[in-house]
Order: sequence, then structure tokens, then C-alpha cells
Amino acid sequence: MGFKILHQLRASESKTPTVMLLDSTERDLVVDAFRGGARGVFCRGYSFNALPKCIRRVHEGQIWVSNLELEFLLELVISLRPLKVQQTGGMTLLTPRERDVVRLVAEGMRNQEIALKLNLSEHTVWNYMLKIFDKLGISSRVELVLYAFSGVEEMAAPGPSKALAASA
Repeated sequence: MGFKILHQLRASESKTPTVMLLDSTERDLVVDAFRGGARGVFCRGYSFNALPKCIRRVHEGQIWVSNLELEFLLELVISLRPLKVQQTGGMTLLTPRERDVVRLVAEGMRNQEIALKLNLSEHTVWNYMLKIFDKLGISSRVELVLYAFSGVEEMAAPGPSKALAASA
């Protein structure tokens, strides 16, 4: 019944962020919940005390997912379209500020949060993201995070830029 309601909400183009309560962390259930538009999943086996935090985080616009469930989603993304990095060593093509943006995206921050952290407008962060995507030959935040984690030594080599260190 929950999946039916989730699909009805999605079909109605409702902007209501939803949390799907699942009986188990079975891969197909988790994937179907997110395909149906859920912004978070909470399994009955989890500590009931975490449920209010889950609801708050989803209401704030974040995604609520455990590491295991995130693995399911990443496996799905990888199987749908293999990551094709056009530039190896691409992090060296980025300006220090663009590398700052990549680091914060890899930490899970949204554009609005990055803008606050770096004292930029959200529009400027958006422009940085477009330039980063173009330079690295990628087209999504997921690909950017995977790219960043695959080149951790590249990102760490020069250290954080002065701008990021000053804003921390």
C-alpha cells in the first residue's frame, strides 16, 4: 500500500518529501522506494529513536539512507551507465576554488550550503558546477563524487585552498 501511495504522490507532482517505511533492507524494496520518489527510507529494524531525525532531515531537503542502502543505489547507477571519465588527472585542470566546490560536494553539501560555506551566491556555485562538469567530462553530482573519491590523492596533493581554509 505504501508504494501505491508513493507512486500516486509522484504522479500528482507533489513536492511533499516522503520517507518510506520498509519491513526490511531488501535491495529491491530500497531501490523501488527511491524510484518511486522517496527522499528517505527507514526500516522497521532500525532504532525507533532515529525516526524523528530521519523525518526532520528529509523535511530539510536531505536524503536519509544507510550505507548499505546507498550501496544498492550506487550499484544501480553504475550498472545503468558506466562512468566514463574523459580526463584522467582532471582535478589538476580545476582552479583552487573549483576544487573547493568539489570537496564540499563530496562531503554531501548542497549548492546552497556550499554558497554559505564559501561566501558565494548560489548562482555562482551553480556556474562553478557547470564548469567542473565540463572540464571533467561528467554530467551529474553522483559522477562528480565518484570521480572525486577515485582521485583522492589528486585532491589532497595541493591541500585546501586558502579560501576554503579561511572560511572553515
